[in-house]
Formats: sequence, structure tokens, C-alpha cells
Amino acid sequence: MAAKPDDEPNDVLFSSHYGVRTIELNRPKKLNSLNGSMANKILPRLKEWEKSQLANVIVLKGAGRALCAGGDVAALAKDNQTGPEGQQRSKDYFALEYKLDYTIATYPKPYVAFMDGITMGGGVGLSVHAPFRIATENTVFAMPETTIGFFPDVGASFFLPRMDGALGTYLALTSEQLKGVNAFLSGIATHYLHSSSLPDLEARLAELNFGDELSYNARLDIINSTIEEFTTGMPHDAPPHFSTNVRIAIDYCFQEVHNIDQIMEALRDSEENSPPEVQKWAAKTRETIAQRSPTSIKVALSQLKRGAQWNIAQTFQNEHNIASKFMEHPDFVEGVSARLIRKPAEKPQWSKTSFDEISESEVNSFFADELTLELPSSGEDTHYIDYPHAWTGLPREAEIEALSKSNPRFDMEGVVNHFIRTRRGKMGIREKVEEVLNRRTTPADNKAGFTWN
Repeated sequence: MAAKPDDEPNDVLFSSHYGVRTIELNRPKKLNSLNGSMANKILPRLKEWEKSQLANVIVLKGAGRALCAGGDVAALAKDNQTGPEGQQRSKDYFALEYKLDYTIATYPKPYVAFMDGITMGGGVGLSVHAPFRIATENTVFAMPETTIGFFPDVGASFFLPRMDGALGTYLALTSEQLKGVNAFLSGIATHYLHSSSLPDLEARLAELNFGDELSYNARLDIINSTIEEFTTGMPHDAPPHFSTNVRIAIDYCFQEVHNIDQIMEALRDSEENSPPEVQKWAAKTRETIAQRSPTSIKVALSQLKRGAQWNIAQTFQNEHNIASKFMEHPDFVEGVSARLIRKPAEKPQWSKTSFDEISESEVNSFFADELTLELPSSGEDTHYIDYPHAWTGLPREAEIEALSKSNPRFDMEGVVNHFIRTRRGKMGIREKVEEVLNRRTTPADNKAGFTWN
């Protein structure tokens, strides 16, 4: 078969070792940025392994210092500038990328992503929907799309609204980075290992034998236990990414009921009437959002509110419609050109300069089309509304709250011990539970139970 024009023969490397099938993204000089050539190789290989009785576990990793820093948006922007035909090629690329992400999100075999290094944008789509997502000391997570006049895609409509509190909305609008163990504590990753452990883990996963009768969840349970064998404890030199006061301010400023004007007003209020650390954070955050594409910000905010109700299939279908609209919008070409193509990089000149210039009908137009993206069939539950494998990570805030309220005699140690017992001593539980309880509760008067704020 003749190579396609944009095909790079070794941009993805595939290997087999006993029961493990490995996908290695191999464009290290471009931080493994994802393009059509790579997606066109990965998707059929996943389909092939899905049918193979010899393939037990899929491992995704990247060459160099990134898993994947995002999609190759510079190539897309250049295509868009050639007119409707180029814009259509860009739309087709997103259709392919989202089909790949959806296949991973519904894959019927265990999939383990090594988020070792830069994991942003398109790289998040290849990893965050997997049942096992391993952060290391090198992990740098972000969704930077609003900086280039785009929107948080690759399934962000699904995973960001399901993060604790308003954290997902904050990450979407600001492109804030989460590094190392903080990607694990926030729920982006399910495990935290030192990067030096990854080769040994991959070798150990290859040795696992699953009987034909073993259910998918039973296989996940075995892999979960295997990964836990390689944990060496929480790092002592990595402070929490957010102080308690800043984390409270995030939930206050970015709460679900707020529109962008209310968010900016809440940030101004926090800037004037808060402890110094929150004032500094609020001023920086307000300035950051003001630099983003106003269209991107308003569309992203609407996207996340809607996405909280979408199932996993609707997520990628809706995102393809939104992405297609952005391929026709001048802010995407301007944002990519200003930030990534023109040298030196410069501040983009957005088509609209304020949030007030963008009407609700204009925002709604990004969501108006019928869902036409045809997704590949894969897995058993292809329309879930919450991740079926959420138990592989740390308990979420809602779980901690529900347990505490249903067991009013539990003190903090009781809540911690419950999750340590039910999650079989998983590393990070104490840190996560104590952070949530310290931030969200006050001790009850009888010294047992909590009053939730």
C-alpha cells in the first residue's frame, strides 16, 4: 500500500512481548504531537489486538520527554488557510482522532497509559479515558486549547465536568498545568510511580496470564494490584498544587451556576476580599482568562455544562461538531499562528475583544448541528455516563462526602481507614481524604462526624 502524503514510517512503534502489546509514540523532536499519520496507524492496530486472544494488555508510552504534547495544530491551521477543502481535511482529522479516543474509552481489553512527561491536549485524549493512567515525577498535564482559539476537546466535555468540585472548569478556562503527583491526587491519573519503575512494570504486565473465563473487571483488578506493587510511597518534596484557601476559591469562583461574567466578578471579589495568597491567585487567573479567545472561553464554558449530561458517545459526536465550527472560525488560525507559527510568538488578535460581543445565539450555534460522527463499535458499554473503571483511582470527593454522611460517627481516621480497607491500602488515600475533609468540613460538636460546607 502506498504511503499517504503525510505518512511518517516510524512515527508510531508497535511491539509485542508475551501478553503485552505496546504503542510507542515516536516523534520526540515534536514532543510526539499527534497527526493523522499516527492515528491512522494506531486505530486499526487496536482493532486487530481487540480480536487477538494473545493480546492481554495494551501499553501506551512516548519516546523522549513527552507522552504527547497535543495534536499537530500547526498543520491544521495551515490547511485551514487554503479554504474550504483545507478546512474539510482538518475536520476529517478530528473525526479520526475522536474515533481513536472513543475506541480507547470503550476498549474491551485493559489499557495502561504511561503519562511520563508532557501530556497535553491530544495526548490527554489517548490516555485519560483508560482504566489505568500512570503519572510520574515527569508528568505535566494541561488542556491548553483556549490559548489558541480552540476548545478543550478529546473528551474533555466528559472528564472535566466529572472532576472534583469546579476544578475541571478552572483547568479548561485557564490551561493550568498539573505536575507530577498532583495529576494523581486530582484524579487525572489513577496511579503514581517513579519513572524508573516503568520498564519493570511493563515487563511484569507481560507475564500476566488471564484465563479465557476471567471477566474484564477481574482482569482490571489483577492489573491494578500489579501496578500497586511498584509504588514506593508519596513523594515528600512535592507540595500540593493548590493551598486549601486557593482550592476553596476555585470552587467558589468557577461553580457550575456561574456564567463568564459571574466568574470574572467572583475573581474580582476574591482579589479584593481574601487572604494574600488568594488575592494573588485571583488576579493572575483573571488576567489569564482575559488573554484567551473570548469565543473559546464562552463556548468551553457552555460545553462543560452540557457535557456533564452527555454519555461517552455523545461527547465525541458533539465535540466533532464543535471542532468543525472552530475550523471555520478565524480565532483558531490566528491563535495557532500567533502562538506557534509566527516567530517570535506574539499575542493573538482575536476576532472579538470582549465577552459581551459574543451573543448566546452565537455560542449556541456551536452545538446546533445533528450528531453525525459515526463511531466504531467497541467494548460492552459504549454509552456510559460515568467511567465504569473509576474505582481504579483515588476516591472522588462525592464518594468521600457520601460515606461521611452515611456514617455520622466516623471521625477523619474512620473515613480514611474505610477507604484504605476497601481500596486495599492504595497509596495516596490518606492524603486525598484528609485534604477533602479539611477543606470541605468542620468537626461536629460531638467530636464525631462532620458538618459539610
